[in-house]
Amino acid sequence: MATKARTSSFDAASSEFRQHLPDLSIPRFTVSKQQNAYEYADDFKKNHVPPWLYNLTETWKELLKEPFTGVTTDGKIKPNLFELEDMGIDVEGVCNATKNVLGQCSPEQKQKLHHPVNAREWRAWSNPEFLLRPFGLRLEDLPEDLATSILGVLEASFSPEGYQKALAAMRINHFLGEVCDVRKIMNKYSYNFLLFGEPSPEKAWGWVLYGHHLCLSVFFKGKHMVVSPTFTGAEPNIIDDGPWSGTEILHTEGNLGLKLMQSFSQETKDKTQIFKLMRDPGMLQSGDLKVDRWNQDDQRHLCGAFRDNRIVPYEGIKVSGMSSEQQQLILDIVEQFVLYLPQKARQLRKEHVRQHFDETYFCWIGGYGDNDPFYFRIQSPVIVCEFDHHSGVFLTNKEPAKFHTHTIVRTPNGGDYGNALRTEGEKVQ
Repeated sequence: MATKARTSSFDAASSEFRQHLPDLSIPRFTVSKQQNAYEYADDFKKNHVPPWLYNLTETWKELLKEPFTGVTTDGKIKPNLFELEDMGIDVEGVCNATKNVLGQCSPEQKQKLHHPVNAREWRAWSNPEFLLRPFGLRLEDLPEDLATSILGVLEASFSPEGYQKALAAMRINHFLGEVCDVRKIMNKYSYNFLLFGEPSPEKAWGWVLYGHHLCLSVFFKGKHMVVSPTFTGAEPNIIDDGPWSGTEILHTEGNLGLKLMQSFSQETKDKTQIFKLMRDPGMLQSGDLKVDRWNQDDQRHLCGAFRDNRIVPYEGIKVSGMSSEQQQLILDIVEQFVLYLPQKARQLRKEHVRQHFDETYFCWIGGYGDNDPFYFRIQSPVIVCEFDHHSGVFLTNKEPAKFHTHTIVRTPNGGDYGNALRTEGEKVQ
């Protein structure tokens, strides 16, 4: 997940993305080169550029005002899906790592960092590079030892491979900042960290880290752990130069998804492919960003930032009708999406998904040739996994390309942020 030997998909991404490097002499880059994250965000709020993203952020404000319900298929929460269990989490180790951070903070920093366990700020994460809600502590504003200690919380919380996945996303963000010469806006520390509740081996608490292409919500209650929602993305999805050269991310889940789609009969492919084009005329594009099926920022994915209560009907084909080999591919894909979880917790999560195969659907958008960009979704009562290839934001490709990837995990039916496991006073607002 981090630096590794080059794969064929790595070499393809390197060759492709370098054909779409931006012109750094245009005002977009000459101006932003001089700005820090706060100035860049203020400029965006003042000038409303790009307008399509500004309009979406205004919609986000409205969505955040809604009380939390959870992602559903029909607006109704399906009850009794989640229960507390011993996931083998080293919660004391995570508590110690978090207390180490608190011990290094000034009173002012602690005040910025710390929120009630039920605070609405759980839901205020977003994945664009614009720092729209500067909650918590921003790593790039901190002394190196404190920023490193915050990374220590991630390392203590996650599996080794999950921690490396997070580092890869942060490093690729840094690489993109170098490619576009906007190092003060996108770098390895362009992330905000928030703490909710008091670190405890028994009580409910957690943390959130969010920034460009990496947003992680982590909830603990005893030895139960929920890592959801998550947003992990990359543009490009490799590093082909510098000290982290060889880093790649999100290739495995994409390759597994394509392998699954290509394994179907033509009849099954036709049922699975809900839209043939990545921006299909059949997708709702009314201008109402609360309900549209496509917008320029989210593109095809449905469950991103501020979509905590979205209604997402099932689409595609049932996993229960697949062969055992195809069902294993579903679990292999889920494995990559929940890689942040420590091993025992990850196995329990996959088993929970497997138990609901009779209500699990797989759908596809786009082509399914080896070089085609695509979207797919795995959706069940207990998990939503979205994978999407995007057009360029900083790179210049106007059409979706396999070197720009977004992935999302949601736990539907009130499971995000561990909300289904919270007592009444602990529930997210």
